[in-house]
Amino acid sequence: MKEEFDVPFKSDMIPTKLELGSTIQFRCHPEISCFNACCKRADITLTPYDVIRLKEQLGKSATDFLKEHTVPFPMDQDGLPGIKLRTDEAGACLFVTEQGCSVYQNRPTACRYYPVGHMAMRRAGSSEDETHYFLVTESHCRGHDEERKLSIQEYLGEQQIAAYAEHNREWLQIMLKKRSAGPTVGRPPESSLQFFFMCSYDIDRLRRFVLSENFRTTYQLEESTYRIFEQEDLPLLQFGYKLMRQVFFGERSIPEREGVWEQRVTQRQEVWDARRQIEVARKQHEEESRYSGENL
Repeated sequence: MKEEFDVPFKSDMIPTKLELGSTIQFRCHPEISCFNACCKRADITLTPYDVIRLKEQLGKSATDFLKEHTVPFPMDQDGLPGIKLRTDEAGACLFVTEQGCSVYQNRPTACRYYPVGHMAMRRAGSSEDETHYFLVTESHCRGHDEERKLSIQEYLGEQQIAAYAEHNREWLQIMLKKRSAGPTVGRPPESSLQFFFMCSYDIDRLRRFVLSENFRTTYQLEESTYRIFEQEDLPLLQFGYKLMRQVFFGERSIPEREGVWEQRVTQRQEVWDARRQIEVARKQHEEESRYSGENL
């Protein structure tokens, strides 16, 4: 059975380009007339670090959190999987209460930036990423009318963005590199999309994959490294980024055991040969059945 998902409400926003030192006028607090209004029109894309913070506060596995609190969506024309916070039928975040956000201390990256948006870009021929900011102004928000001015840098400091930016940076760079490579010919294999989803969001499935016997016989890592991956999410998440770079871009930063590559090629050749023999036998059987009058 195919499960249907309702994509959360999409905000109608007017972007204004800003620099890190630009001054904005904004303040949000419980006494403001529009308090919680933005949470009732939620369109929150989650990052890998968001998932770890939220699932830990809720005491859930990453797999259960993804199933119960998110909806999938394609992030580009190739179907690269992203996730958004699940909302109710009216588009309200499921974590919003009359008192405010019930997961405020671990609220997602997008919630922390609001009303500041940001965009990472890389110019053609450059190896450095550029970050640009813009102001999100929505008709229901009265926070822009508050008499408080501060710089973008000061506002992001208040929102404790640093840890989120640090743990999401390499993931964003992977997507930037993928997009800068240009469009692919046809849709990527489903297995590669599932691999991206596992490494980005489902830290529990990634842990089982990395700790598996097959992985250990392929890659040469210290046993102490595996013990860290068994207990800690963040080092495993960073390792997942390395895995994606190795699989998608051929960056050999994770050492493989000697002879593994040659063995893998041999095994694939054996599989291809077996499939070819099966296909030849199938066609031969069809021909024999046609002339014998059999209808199998």
